Amino acid sequence: MPDCGSEFVRRIKEKAKDGTLKGVWQDWKWIWSFSRRRWFAVTLYTLCGILSSGLALVAGVLGKYLIDAIIAMNLSRLSFYCLLTVVSAVLGVAFQSVTTRFSAKLGIDMLTDVQQKVFSDLMGSDWSAISRYPTGELLNRFSSDVNTVANCAVSWLPGMIIQLFTVLATLGVILYYDPVMALIGCASTPVLFLMSRGLLRKQRSYNKQMRQVSDDMYAFQSEAFRNMDTLKSFGVEEQAAQTLRHRQKDYRDTVLRYNGFTIRTNVWLTAMGTVVEYAAMGYCLWRLWRGDILFGTMTLFLQQRSNLSNGFSALVSLIPTALSGSVSAERLRELTELPKEPHRELPQLPEGGCGLRISKLRVGYGEQAVLEDVNISVKPGEIVALVGPSGQGKTTLLRLLLGLICPGEGEAVLVDSQGTAHTLGADTRSCFTYVPQGNTMMAGTVAENLRLARPDATEDELIAALQDACAWEFVQELPLGIHTPIGEKGKGLSEGQAQRLAIARALTRNAPVMLLDEVTSALDLDTERRVLENLCHRGVTTVVTTHRPSVLEMCSQVYRVQDGRVQSLTMDEINKILA
Repeated sequence: MPDCGSEFVRRIKEKAKDGTLKGVWQDWKWIWSFSRRRWFAVTLYTLCGILSSGLALVAGVLGKYLIDAIIAMNLSRLSFYCLLTVVSAVLGVAFQSVTTRFSAKLGIDMLTDVQQKVFSDLMGSDWSAISRYPTGELLNRFSSDVNTVANCAVSWLPGMIIQLFTVLATLGVILYYDPVMALIGCASTPVLFLMSRGLLRKQRSYNKQMRQVSDDMYAFQSEAFRNMDTLKSFGVEEQAAQTLRHRQKDYRDTVLRYNGFTIRTNVWLTAMGTVVEYAAMGYCLWRLWRGDILFGTMTLFLQQRSNLSNGFSALVSLIPTALSGSVSAERLRELTELPKEPHRELPQLPEGGCGLRISKLRVGYGEQAVLEDVNISVKPGEIVALVGPSGQGKTTLLRLLLGLICPGEGEAVLVDSQGTAHTLGADTRSCFTYVPQGNTMMAGTVAENLRLARPDATEDELIAALQDACAWEFVQELPLGIHTPIGEKGKGLSEGQAQRLAIARALTRNAPVMLLDEVTSALDLDTERRVLENLCHRGVTTVVTTHRPSVLEMCSQVYRVQDGRVQSLTMDEINKILA
């Protein structure tokens, strides 16, 4: 006969060897870090659950004596047990209500804690690392996985403690009245234990598969909704729907495979529970027939045996919950452990504007170089243009200036008015303001959109920024002026109006350097000129990427970005472009 203890140790070693147990343990240490932050509330919640469970057990025992008193026609004891039963029921309802309310409040607080942790870590992560993840997948993790982790942080450990208390207390009550009945009640425990050991790897694997297909489906939906106008313009609505159906089929197949696995497991558990239930009933009927117990005791045995079996099943059901929480925690930890942007303290810069200097720079993504041997010099207050075909690296240069990506080699610095150079990075980003390509307006009022750049900006400062961006002329005509709501992506505004608001938002930041990425493409020539002139009057150093020759007339320098090189254009070359 094999040694069960040795077999268990062998299985544990196997799990440890393949990394399953270690991974689950690391994930749960991370989940419990949130529980520890609110240990007092979690402890109170656990105590309330134990008291509620204890009162339910007391009610069961009182039921035995109540039934026996009724059968014996003992009116004096009947009144006493009726009173105790009512008091127990009222207390049970009260504690259950308190526990439910407490659980709801604790759940919301825990969800907030996890969301803040994940969101803050993502915002502080390196841009190149974050950009590897589709937006839809990030949203799925931030919603589904955060909810799973928050629920586990609130309920898993308290649930384990409460269920253990329930099982042990119920077992103690049955042992007190009949040890044989307690043995029958525990008959299914070894089977449950043996089956639970085999669930670990399969459950974790299924959870990962379901999360992945869910990510794929969520990412596609997010992109489809974001680019709905493009899909409709190409007339590919049915193809998009077909793609979604394929993603849904993958999700359906994965869920059904997991469902089949769960059904097979439950069939075995139910069969074992049924065998134990009939054995317990037969034993109780035999003892009742012999006159060893009263009908109340039989009722108590059957009721508590059922509770004992349910308690064991509840403990086993915590395994899938633990594995689901582990998978979600692993996915969130992957995001929170992304490389962080290096920060150092930037000294107070003197007044007088800032310039830029790039020397012998090589820049790219990973090992792939986009630009090599880049040399650019921008004086304070200058407007400099980057021209060239699309996809040659103009936007990459802007990302470098913002510190979103780091140079492979060479120098890239911000030069203050006293000639001090500050290496470009996350800390120098506060000296820049950026207007990217496309419509970047968000749902909210005009003022709320502008204050994204500087929350403490006054209304006068907002109006001044709108005037310099040539946007005040249409904003003041809106029903509520700067407090007029606009929709997502500037719904309700023309493309040119949205671009001018984006420029006004950048001006609200009041940074010494402004980066404009093809943002005057929707403006007429007169408005474009007025905007650039206003930037000159503000003394803002401006780097603009453009395909429009009209912009070049306002620029002190023009650089062509093409074929991995950046070349300064002569006046003759600029005149050829203007011609």
